[in-house]
Amino acid sequence: MPVYICKLGTSDGRILSREYEGTGSSTLRKRLEEQGYHVFSVRRRPFSFLRGGPFGRSRVSKRSQLLFNQELLTLIKAGMPILPVIDTILEGSGKGPIADALARIREDIKGGDSLSTALERQGDVFPPLYVASVRAGERTGDLPVTIERYIGYLKKIEGIRKKFVSALFYPCILAVVSVLAVGILLLYVVPILSQVFLDSGAALPLPTRVLITVTSLLRRFFPVVVLLAGAGCIAFRYWSSGETGRPMVHRFLVTAPYFGAILRDYALAGYFRTVANLLGSGVTVVEALRMALGTLGNVYMEGRFAQAIGGIEAGGRLSSALSGTGHLPPMAVRMLGVGESSGALEEMLANISDYLEETLEERLQVLTAAAEPAIMVAMGLVIGLIIVAMYLPIFQLAGAMG
Repeated sequence: MPVYICKLGTSDGRILSREYEGTGSSTLRKRLEEQGYHVFSVRRRPFSFLRGGPFGRSRVSKRSQLLFNQELLTLIKAGMPILPVIDTILEGSGKGPIADALARIREDIKGGDSLSTALERQGDVFPPLYVASVRAGERTGDLPVTIERYIGYLKKIEGIRKKFVSALFYPCILAVVSVLAVGILLLYVVPILSQVFLDSGAALPLPTRVLITVTSLLRRFFPVVVLLAGAGCIAFRYWSSGETGRPMVHRFLVTAPYFGAILRDYALAGYFRTVANLLGSGVTVVEALRMALGTLGNVYMEGRFAQAIGGIEAGGRLSSALSGTGHLPPMAVRMLGVGESSGALEEMLANISDYLEETLEERLQVLTAAAEPAIMVAMGLVIGLIIVAMYLPIFQLAGAMG
């Protein structure tokens, strides 16, 4: 996601320069104004599109958030006031985004801000749904319970992510090894044999001539191919992180056959888990649905769900509105309707998330079971064709000598 450098003014007259991730400058400006800032400028940081995804990582990992909240919970349960709690965590946190944010939070709390308000000012480190959970805990007086619930939520979300990554890890490694094996054959093995054939002066079969031509071109223009491929990847990354390309790419991803269903289940499992967590913290239904939108990780889905939330605000039923997005499986829609009718919405949303996680795991098992032999067969065919093309002249020569 692109990173923007924002120059902000606070209600107490301070001028701040902060970095925030966002899908677009206008959306980010609106979000910051809702947090009470006066926004002087929002400027996209150069090459920020290389952050996240395969090119980088977000500033604060889920593990760092989890460790921070575990320390926070332990110290609050011990009866320490919030300012000494922040000081204690800050002493042992070393350097990093969370340490920098905690130093600023400490000053804000000393200035009279509540913990949730101070956290909200560090929106590049602490997500809005976390801030909302803390604010709800402060309002109800159950801050330790709220933080404990959020820790459980982080563990569950991280568990979903690990299942997703581990299921795709082996097929990806297999694909990379296959490409490297074919590359070594084409760049090193084939040229040696092709030179022997060319020196012999014998007429070569068509498959062998084609292979030699391809190998020759690849070796000659390999640096150019690498540069063009790299430039193409960077250009695509830049376009797909922008306000125009990002929705198009995200729509393609969630509508792709089979793999799109996996991405939808992954996004929805996290979304409904987040909404259930917010409801348990005392946040209203509409507010929870809206705040959790960012956890979908897909701007196309976010747009569809934002429209559905607008319908709910206008008086529509929750199950009908979310069903209209076209992203919920029929079983999830029925479960949502039951939870809405019975008044047990929080529990049912957690059950929907469990159901989607189970479905996701089943889909991933099928995908990995099919991908591994498919990659092996494809690699075998390519290597087999290369070997056949290189051995045809030898068979031809042996036949002529016989």
